[in-house]
This record gives sequence, structure tokens and C-alpha cells, in this order.
Amino acid sequence: MKKLLLILFAISFIGKKGLAQDITGSWNGTLKVGTVQLRLVVNISKTGNAYNSTLDSPDQGAKGIAVTKTTFENAKLKFEIPVAQIEYVGDFKNDKFFGTFKQSGKEFPLELSKGGISVAAVKRPQEPQKPFPYYSEEITFENPKAQITLAGTLTLPQKEGVFPAVILISGSGPQNRDEELLGHKPFLVISDYLTRHGIAVLRFDDRGVGQSKGVFKTATSADHASDVASAVAYLKTRKEINQIGLMGHSEGGLIAPMVAANNNQVSFIVLLAGTGISGDKLLLMQQELISRANGVSEPEIALSKKINEGAFKIIVQSNDDEQLKKDLATYIGKMVNENPEINPKGVKEEDFIAQQVKSAMSPWPWMQYFLKYDPVENLKLVKCPILAVNGEKDLQVPAKENLSAIENIVKKAGNKDVTTKAYPNLNHLFQECKTGSPAEYSTIEQTFSPLVMEDFTKWIKIKTK
Repeated sequence: MKKLLLILFAISFIGKKGLAQDITGSWNGTLKVGTVQLRLVVNISKTGNAYNSTLDSPDQGAKGIAVTKTTFENAKLKFEIPVAQIEYVGDFKNDKFFGTFKQSGKEFPLELSKGGISVAAVKRPQEPQKPFPYYSEEITFENPKAQITLAGTLTLPQKEGVFPAVILISGSGPQNRDEELLGHKPFLVISDYLTRHGIAVLRFDDRGVGQSKGVFKTATSADHASDVASAVAYLKTRKEINQIGLMGHSEGGLIAPMVAANNNQVSFIVLLAGTGISGDKLLLMQQELISRANGVSEPEIALSKKINEGAFKIIVQSNDDEQLKKDLATYIGKMVNENPEINPKGVKEEDFIAQQVKSAMSPWPWMQYFLKYDPVENLKLVKCPILAVNGEKDLQVPAKENLSAIENIVKKAGNKDVTTKAYPNLNHLFQECKTGSPAEYSTIEQTFSPLVMEDFTKWIKIKTK
């Protein structure tokens, strides 16, 4: 729920007869969107006279994303993705492409070369530097249910002693143990802060990420919950740990109650922008808020919400993937007929429909599970203390709706030990911000609000006395 999805595509290059230049290989560039810098890598291969390519976006953890029309003739490279309103035109000079990348009417210079690329160094003043004044250990543990080994880092205030511990649970998308994105390492910052204040921390790479085994792309929130439950079981074997709590960010705040609801070994949970409403309702809110922050007109927002609401309803009610594809294609075709303006000029209707169906079902099966999941039942079963916090400018998990839902559900179920708090001027990553838009995340030097860290550390110490 936190990826800055400025780009989501791959490229297919079709060479023309008579082409003299050899453009096969990896081409690198940096797309500058405001103060955001995204590295791009285009990997081109050639079969006969045809070129085929994939695009990687290392800063977004994306590789080989889907394909569209491209030409290369008279030393000019041009590719278009009409369905996403994307176009690039570049001239080949001195072994480089110099061109312009266009998306949704906006233009950005983009130079592609065979050499390495560099991004201007970003300031992250909160990122801790070695040596650390505490004990750190690289560990692995097993998830016997999934038959995979997960890898992480356990930090202890001291090598000897007994301490309460927190397991950090990352948000959506493939995340390493530091929950690293756009130059920030929030879990490293949080882990360092907690450990310096007497609380042990276990943070680990998602399955299929970093040194953890398994496959990420087929995993749902329930699969990640089983990984967290295995982390709890591992900490129970450590003589240094006397109490175990969970701290989840974003989707991790959805997963923490899933684990705590069925595990009396969990002593407390902290939800950082955790969800209290169903996935389909959350995504509709998220899309509306982010679109408005990005300057999309109110009529466009209303139409998008109407179309997505209908698509989500079809997905939530479906139990057969093949039938779902047909149902979505029929529905989107109906929407195009009723609202022809949603299909970009020059795109065949069948191509547009196919692209939209693919988009609606990606990533799958994660998306299906998330849209259908309602946190109510698991929150009802959580009997341990709960701290739920949000930033008031969070556009991805809106504070008011989710915090009130969490508090009402838990208290109604009989658990009175729940504390909620919304922080002014903080976004989804708990950074001090101006608008809350995901476009700001990488431009902000602060990684995580010190005030929030101070508050949840005090709360944990009280609950683990």
C-alpha cells in the first residue's frame, strides 16, 4: 500500500531493416519527477530483425513489467503505451539516447546510456551508523507450514539479559528487513530506537526477498501472517526474551491482529497505519484521496470511483479466476461504451479491456485476498493491549475512518485496553509532510517521526512491566 507507482510498464522494441546501430544490451537512465529520482534499466535483446526488451525500476523493486509498441528508425527511438498515456522519443547520439518521457500530459527529460547511472545522494539523518551500542545478531528461523527459511536481524540491548521484544511486520510489496523504499529504511530506524531504549527487536526479510526463501508473488496476507507466527515461535526459544509484541506498518498492521487473534504468546500489538475497514473500501478511499492530492478533477475522481467500485464488487463476489476474467471484461466493456472518454485515443477497445483486466488482477492472488479481507473478525479476537496510531495526512490508510473502526470493534468485543492516536502533519510513513501525497515520500529527509517513536516506546514499556 505504500509503493510510489509512477511507472508500471515494460517495453518491446521492434527494429527496422537497415538498422546500423547495435542497441542490444542494458540501457540505464534516471527519470526525475519533481524532486523524485527513479532509476530505469531497459534490457534489449534481438531475434532476427526484431527487438524485445524489459524495463526494470530498481528503486521500486520492479522488473520486467509489461510490453507495448516501439519503433527504432533513422536513429530515433520511440515507444508508446497509449493505455497508460505514456510516450518516449529519443535521438541516438554518441552512443546515448537523448529524449523526452511523457506521461498523462507531463514531460520529463530522459537520457539512456549503456554506462552506469547515479542518483544524487539523499540525506537521511536518522539512519543509524555502525558501531551500534547494542548486540546485533543475524538469525534464521523456519516456517514449517510453508517449508521455508526466513532470515533477519535480532537486536538486543545487551548480549546478556532478559528483555521484552518486538517483531516488526512490513507493509505491502516485497520488503527487506529494513522495509526499505525510496532511500528510507524505517524499520532500521525504529529497531535502532527501540533497542537503545531497552527493547529487543526482530526484523526479517519478507519471504522471497533478501536472504529469506520462498516465493513472494504468490503470497497473500495470510501467508505473511504464518511467517510472523513462525517468528513468534522462534523468539520463544530465546532465553533473552520474556515477552513478545508485534508492530505492523500498513499491511503489517492488518497482519498483526491476524497473528495475535490466535496466539496467546503475543503480549501486545502496535498498529502503525493499520486497517480497520475492508480492503475494497480502503482502496476506494485511497484512490480518491491520492487522485485529489495529485490534482485530478472531481468529475474524473467520481467516475473512477464508480468504475472501481463495480470492479471490486465483481472481484469480491468471485470464486473462479477464469470466470472472473470474463466477468471483468464484460463489465469494463460496458463501462467503455457508457463512458468512451476513459479509453485513451488510439487504443483498440479489446486491447484496453485486456489491459484493464490484467491491471485489476495484479498482483494476484494478493489483490483478491486483500479486497475480500475484512479485519473485523480478527480484531474481535485480540485480547492483548493494542496501540493504533496514524498520521492525519495519511492518504493511503485514512486516520479517522480506520482508527475509529479499530477502537469500536475492539471495545465492542470486550477488550478495553486499546489506545488510538492521530498525529497532525504526518503521512503514511509517519514523516512530517506538507500534503501527505506519496510523491513527497522520497523528498523528505525525515524517515520516521521521533515523537511517534517516543510514544510507542513509552507505551510498550508500560505494558511490559
